[in-house]
Amino acid sequence: MTGISAVRRLAAGVVLSALAMGTASAADNASCKVIRMSDPGWTDITATNGVTSVILTALGYEPDIKTLSVPIGYQSMKNGEIDVFLGNWMPAQKAFIDDLTAAKAIEVVNKNLTGAKFTLAVPTYVAENGIKDFADLQKHADEFDHKIYGIEPGAPANSNIQKMIDANDFGLKDWELVESGEQAMLAQVDRAAKDKAAVVFLAWAPHPMNEKFSIAYLAGGDAYFGADFGGAEVYTLARTGWPQMCPNAATLFKNLTFDIGMENALMGSILGGEDPKAAATAWLKANPKAIEPWLSGVTTLDGKPGADAVKVSLGL
Repeated sequence: MTGISAVRRLAAGVVLSALAMGTASAADNASCKVIRMSDPGWTDITATNGVTSVILTALGYEPDIKTLSVPIGYQSMKNGEIDVFLGNWMPAQKAFIDDLTAAKAIEVVNKNLTGAKFTLAVPTYVAENGIKDFADLQKHADEFDHKIYGIEPGAPANSNIQKMIDANDFGLKDWELVESGEQAMLAQVDRAAKDKAAVVFLAWAPHPMNEKFSIAYLAGGDAYFGADFGGAEVYTLARTGWPQMCPNAATLFKNLTFDIGMENALMGSILGGEDPKAAATAWLKANPKAIEPWLSGVTTLDGKPGADAVKVSLGL
């Protein structure tokens, strides 16, 4: 009996050691503590970065978010200066992705959003005057002051608009692309709406602009923005090798998926002046069930149960 008990104790010890090693292997190396992410200044990415940052911080990581234009952000991934990007809108950013893939600079981690769209739009009162297609713009050029309002310089969508103008597609060769940040563009839409003036601009969902303004997406831009009014999917990217180096954090990013309603709500709070992390914390507290699938198989940086740590941090 004594010999059998000893064997059993030894076997139990081996099992416990194996379990302990398994837990430890799920934790990341200390070099993974700081996770560098980019934000092109788009409120949707600010929102998802906010949610991710709150969770990462609770897990013991230190998210380091840098505001970088899309081209600079991707160049930084290629240079190894950015680890993760949550805002790869496809197919709008296909040219960038083709370049990064050819350079073996990135890995696709997951698809984090479906049902998005991204193309030119006008206020509904403009559409009611017969402007419902890209081909209708030139007929009303003077009303629009020959201007299309875009987002920040260097954005792929802006490049598509400029290509359209340069090619004189839809007769737009004399039009001007006005490049500015998201908020400046929307401020222009707001000013136009107050006067019921004509304005054409980049619009997308998710975004609370769809609730603040009554807008109509223009048909006919498939060649530049894709079918279904620029129907898009958003992907999470990592620099090559990072998921293997930091597998626990990478598991979180593989699990993270969002939806249009969630992002609309968060973006509305942020555009209303709330700090992104504060808005994310409030949303997570109000939607605790969302946390569970995101943290499946995820531990804290030092190997403790991830879901428990996040719930404690949020006071759930």
